[in-house]
Amino acid sequence: MNISIYTLSQYASGELKDTYEPEEIRSICRLIFMDVFHYTNIDIHIQKHENLPESFLGKFQEIIARLKQGEPIQYIIGTTEFAGLTFTVNPSTLIPRPETEELVLWIKSLAAPSSHILDIGTGSGCIAITLAHLLPDSRVTGIDISADALATASHNAMINLTKVQFRQADIFDYRPESGSRFDIIVSNPPYVRMSEKQYMQRQVVDFEPPTALFVPDKDPLLFYRQIAKFGQTHLRKNGLLFFEINEALGQDTVDLLARYPYSGIEIKKDFLGKDRFIKCTY
Repeated sequence: MNISIYTLSQYASGELKDTYEPEEIRSICRLIFMDVFHYTNIDIHIQKHENLPESFLGKFQEIIARLKQGEPIQYIIGTTEFAGLTFTVNPSTLIPRPETEELVLWIKSLAAPSSHILDIGTGSGCIAITLAHLLPDSRVTGIDISADALATASHNAMINLTKVQFRQADIFDYRPESGSRFDIIVSNPPYVRMSEKQYMQRQVVDFEPPTALFVPDKDPLLFYRQIAKFGQTHLRKNGLLFFEINEALGQDTVDLLARYPYSGIEIKKDFLGKDRFIKCTY
């Protein structure tokens, strides 16, 4: 087999055709050549027929085998892009989604330059770190129950040259520093009902951390309710609360927040036209 970018791409197309769409396969191959074999995007096009070392074949086949088992390419290469920044990801953290970038940009558009911000369930740190990058005069804290996730988030803050204070904490018993109040609280909490699990991609269900994804059908808004309660005592007057939400539970989330009560409740759609984010004022 003549080993080249072209022939390896053809091999991937044949092996992954039952798992991914053709455009996804092309994107995956581009990521492999750039992140694993260190080609530039231009190199991939102008050198696609040039011979590659035989050692490339074994590594490439190993990656394709893992992809066929459903493992996400982001976990295989160990990084992903989010809002123009690079983040390390692993099975202790969810893979940041493009939709969540929209949430971050919405927050940035409404935040004061020197805001005090809390990110609840920070995971990889993508929300907290990107806000710290976009609002360098702000003070940003991220909390998570997972020590492994926090280790990843701390590493991501370091590689992106941002200052974020991370704390291991459970929102159900989190007590910030005495008298600490926030201008903005944001969370992308678990919101997928267990009954919805059957409709999700295998790559997500089998590999991403279930505790960061799923909630019981009988109480799917348990995290939203707890964070809303927390906001009552830890948001400044006119402070803002932001969530990413389950598209099927938008009105339920509005009703919950109105009971606490929060005002100015607004649902925002994502780029796919789905109810995905919510904002309210304390």
